[in-house]
Amino acid sequence: MKILVNEKPQEIATGSMVSDAARLYKNNADLFIRNGFPCGQDVKLEDGDRLVLIKKGEMPKREELEHLLMARHTPGVHERLKSATVGIAGCGGLGSTAAVALARAGIGKLIIADFDVVEPSNLNRQQYFVEHIGQPKVEALKEIILKANPFAEVECHQVRITPANVSQLFNAADVIVEAFDLADQKLMLAEAVQKQMPDKPLVIGNGMAGWGDNNLLKTRQVGRIYICGDEISEAGPGMGLMAPRVGMAACMEANQVLEILLGPDPRIRSFIEQDKQSTLNMNKAKGERC
Repeated sequence: MKILVNEKPQEIATGSMVSDAARLYKNNADLFIRNGFPCGQDVKLEDGDRLVLIKKGEMPKREELEHLLMARHTPGVHERLKSATVGIAGCGGLGSTAAVALARAGIGKLIIADFDVVEPSNLNRQQYFVEHIGQPKVEALKEIILKANPFAEVECHQVRITPANVSQLFNAADVIVEAFDLADQKLMLAEAVQKQMPDKPLVIGNGMAGWGDNNLLKTRQVGRIYICGDEISEAGPGMGLMAPRVGMAACMEANQVLEILLGPDPRIRSFIEQDKQSTLNMNKAKGERC
């Protein structure tokens, strides 16, 4: 039968175990990932399986690194994400976190734009480090992204985003992520994208100040715009921004980008439907007992 071992096509006898493949192709492996999930050596292989064999602590060669980075992906996902381009408008708490999450997910190209430099007050919620203070955010963020995924392409623009340059900056993007601090900036970008690129999906962060009440954060779709956050807690005097809640909203934005690019995950949809049916059955049973 035919399988992929570390992304290389291989033939192996029907009925073979993971241990058989490891003995043939990487005898010192101590981590085994089959179709995106860790497994033991005694697992039976099937035709078409993707098997990744890793030696913990070993620095892989560059030609091996990319598929090892994405070994935990659902099979077939990485190829689709690698061909995608995502624009990030703003590289603060939302933008830097969403960009790193998307790079780790395997997005092939990121277009990042921000006019600002890193300052000490950014470090409470943004992806930068003390060593980046004073550097342009786009340059520091590119450095961080490439440390996480050296195969990503990062296009930097140290400019203030305005209606006049939105299309020029992000026309090549499949999806745009809004990551500004201020409400008037968010509105500016939304209006510019709707007017200049009406078919372009736009993911917006709105409402992530303070702390607590995770369940208030949600995603709401309005046409081609997706709004992530609680839509209530705007930052201002007496209402600060902190890493946990900002990070949650940013990762919601990144996750929404993946759903736009890949479509809804049918497995998760199935789990949700099963959970809904289970709840209905429980409520029905309670009603009958009453």
